[in-house]
Amino acid sequence: MAWQEYLFATSVAEALAWLQRYDGQARLIAGGTDLVLQLQKGERTTRCLVDVSRIVGLQDIRLVGEEIVIGAAVTHAAIAASPLIAARAKVLQEAALSVGTPQIRNVGTLAGNVVSAQPGADGSLALLALEATLDVVDLAGNTRRVPVAETFVRPDVSTIDPRREMITLIRFPALAAHQASAYGRMAKRRASALPVLAVGVVISTEQKTKSIEQRFGWVRIALGPVALTPYRARQAEEVLRGAAISSPAIEQAAQVASQEAQPRASVLRGSREYRQEMVRVYVRRALETAVARL
Repeated sequence: MAWQEYLFATSVAEALAWLQRYDGQARLIAGGTDLVLQLQKGERTTRCLVDVSRIVGLQDIRLVGEEIVIGAAVTHAAIAASPLIAARAKVLQEAALSVGTPQIRNVGTLAGNVVSAQPGADGSLALLALEATLDVVDLAGNTRRVPVAETFVRPDVSTIDPRREMITLIRFPALAAHQASAYGRMAKRRASALPVLAVGVVISTEQKTKSIEQRFGWVRIALGPVALTPYRARQAEEVLRGAAISSPAIEQAAQVASQEAQPRASVLRGSREYRQEMVRVYVRRALETAVARL
């Protein structure tokens, strides 16, 4: 057995108390779709797993004011089935539907997707485009708000340490009527295959009501795995800031996003040049889809 003890926490305080007691030899688990495999392969070690999936409140998806709040134990399947997410954060619903197989979506959690720090993690890319933040509680019970963008260090390495702290909530602004989003993913034919690339976009128009000539207000374009971590294509975003919504503007932004991408050649994912070209294609498609949803 890759671990000696498996405990179910009934509260955040209890989960943190166990982490403190085991002093780095315990890890939090909710879905465990990545963690259990890593433990079985010897890539990670732990004496004890502390399961937080039964803690009341961590399975909820709520609208608080104009902010969507998601508990750390919410699964990808629950996100995909949520009418609130479908209506106010479409990019996240589409990302959740892209995760693995139905079995993985039924167990795996969005918070776990973030902590795994994979450059092509679907949930992470959507949250990056939504400018989401995490509520993280340390062993002393102190809560800090951490932007998702600041958690990625390198593949498999996050600034969040599940041996000494705990994500409790994920937050981001619900999209308004003059805003829209979309997610695109290119992968091998198998549904569970790792993505060649993935893109999440969120757009906002300058006008809050429809007009003859609509203009982009701001645009967010999140990409992976075409660098060591998920990232925002900032130069491409600037191309569209204040620009008239048009096919030429979208194509220009997609081209800039392609130039920003720094993918490595891969036997599984294709050559660097091929993946850069696919960045252009998928960014353009995602932007066009988001515009059509305005």
